[in-house]
Amino acid sequence: MDNSYTPPKVWTHDSESGGQWAKINRPVSGATHEQPLPLGKHPLQLYSLATPNGQKVTILLEELLAAGHKGAEYDAHLIRIGEGDQFGSGFVEVNPNSKIPALVDRSSDQPISVFESGAILLYLAEKFDAFLPKDPAERTAVMNWMFWLHGSAPYLGGGFGHFYAYAPEKFEYPINRFTMETKRQLDVLDKQLARHPFVAGESYSIADMAIWPWYGNLVLGRQYEAAEFLDVDSYTHVQRWAKMIDGRAAVQRGRIVNRSWGEAWEQLPERHSAADIDQVLALKP
Repeated sequence: MDNSYTPPKVWTHDSESGGQWAKINRPVSGATHEQPLPLGKHPLQLYSLATPNGQKVTILLEELLAAGHKGAEYDAHLIRIGEGDQFGSGFVEVNPNSKIPALVDRSSDQPISVFESGAILLYLAEKFDAFLPKDPAERTAVMNWMFWLHGSAPYLGGGFGHFYAYAPEKFEYPINRFTMETKRQLDVLDKQLARHPFVAGESYSIADMAIWPWYGNLVLGRQYEAAEFLDVDSYTHVQRWAKMIDGRAAVQRGRIVNRSWGEAWEQLPERHSAADIDQVLALKP
């Protein structure tokens, strides 16, 4: 039987294909319905979900608070991407690309909207002068790895993760293709971390906070149920780094914010104060 696919001359959208996320995928942008965004009491308003991209921002916010930056207090509102909240009019106004996370800084007369997780990390690091070195060489190293993550993670998530875990059928070619690339990326990280304690060098930075939710969670067995398939234990330096970052109190706090699945002690759909996190973590056995 010939299972090859011949593309049509002009592609048209088939809403019945695409697997788990088919009902929210569409080839056009913009709002689908009126839905204003909620507004909390703090200057920083985050609209997100605890995917790896969402965890980046909440981890940084919790790290800033742990470091004594009181201005980093924030409200985190849940955006249920499976239900299409990202296509509500309020969210689209903040992020016309309809992807989480999105941040609104209301600390000045003119609110500032920031979207794309990397842009949010850079904005907050510069705003609070934290986790981003001033030395030009060290700063460049951080930015190198920030851009590495944003070029690499789509192959892990949209490539490997989609075809290995979410696609309606298993196909050998794309799984092999994206497995090879994912393992190459893990090898890049492993060799870098063999020479340095942190991804960008000697200091903990926003580069670690950007990369850990993707590759740290992966090697810790929290993503795609693919740890054995990818032989993640063989990346010993990534394992060392992933466990070290995982042990940070602010990371444990940040990774549960805007999370609505899993164990009771790791679910916090909305966060409006430190006490919200404390109450959830107190349930941990």
